[in-house]
Amino acid sequence: MTFQSDQSFARQLDAADSLASYRDKFFIPKTPDGKETIYFCGNSLGLQPKSARGFVEQEMKDWERFGVDGHFHAKNPWMPYHELLTEQTARLVGAKLNEVVVMNTLTVNLHLMLVSFYRPTTRRHKIVIEWPAFPSDRYAVESHIRFHGFDPKRSLIELRPRAGETAIRTEDIEDILEGDGDEIALLLLGGINYYSGQAFDMERITRAAQAQGILVGYDLAHAAGNVMLHLHEWNVDFAVWCSYKYLNSGPGGIAGCFVHERHGGRIDLPRFAGWWGQNKHIRFQMGPIFDAIPGAEGWQVSNPPILPLAVLRASMEIFDEVGMQELRAKSERLTGYLEYLLNQHPCQRYSVITPRDPAQRGCQLSIRAPEGGKQIFDHLAAEGVVCDWREPDVIRIAPVPLYNTFSEVYRFAEILCG
Repeated sequence: MTFQSDQSFARQLDAADSLASYRDKFFIPKTPDGKETIYFCGNSLGLQPKSARGFVEQEMKDWERFGVDGHFHAKNPWMPYHELLTEQTARLVGAKLNEVVVMNTLTVNLHLMLVSFYRPTTRRHKIVIEWPAFPSDRYAVESHIRFHGFDPKRSLIELRPRAGETAIRTEDIEDILEGDGDEIALLLLGGINYYSGQAFDMERITRAAQAQGILVGYDLAHAAGNVMLHLHEWNVDFAVWCSYKYLNSGPGGIAGCFVHERHGGRIDLPRFAGWWGQNKHIRFQMGPIFDAIPGAEGWQVSNPPILPLAVLRASMEIFDEVGMQELRAKSERLTGYLEYLLNQHPCQRYSVITPRDPAQRGCQLSIRAPEGGKQIFDHLAAEGVVCDWREPDVIRIAPVPLYNTFSEVYRFAEILCG
């Protein structure tokens, strides 16, 4: 698309936006004087769907009416409640039904996956992550390395950009995987790096790693609901994600997990078991022998929280109605327009470190401001822009296609560059 720099062009884009009406399905936070903020922080916490309250109130009413019998007699019985999200989740991440489950929180799910898929040996004990990985991922990975008696100084490989660059080249990842492949047990990357906004070529990287006998997992916290995913087709071993960012499930919302079907029935894989992963037909016999549900559900440990699931259902209905293909198309236009406007006003105070290629990013642009960055961020906040500051010097901007507009992008560029 060829962009133009005048405000009327932004209005034209909004008028032609087939998804414009979906903004009305969300509550937009307001400034103290009652004006709508420019909310570009959906990569940190998505906005509340207006329908969420009704979903939650239904379960509150059923709890009030039925008490414990709500597990079986609620309008949406709680016993299989998480299954109401299975089909939508599978479509969202490109998986088969038995490969996904909504459960726990992201880092809990990551620990559960590491128990099963990080099986180090004296020879093959290393884990590869990107730099900078989200701290929680690094903490989890290092804790498992130490748990198995290894030293992260020897067993952790961090992928870094080349000197003077801000993105990690796929060919450099492939070189490391090939060069150290017989010592690497696991590759764990963020599908999209939280700091730079770089989207990794998951299909190509997965193929390169598995060619060396390396298991592959992804943290999709910044990718789920943001970019197109085909986890089954890409042959990914496992993936985890949260749902409170682009999936709008509320602060601390329930997370998701993918386990490829080739692993779903493996009884040789160790796991931390819990009764909700027990064979559904014998779960309430309360027997001493664990018989895991085939597929991703077999990694469940506890019965899921119904109220967070209800909020997620409200958002996932919207996602399923729109479809990721339409969302991704608008996202590329929104982020491309933002990049175009920033390029119209080059500034020495900041630079964009997110890749220019739309295939290598989602809807986030990371702006590095090594001098005066916090002052720029504070100025944006004072003008009603809600965005995200990450130490030491990055402002993350995320125009989300479900509820952000081209006019907001134009106004943001005016505030930043004015």
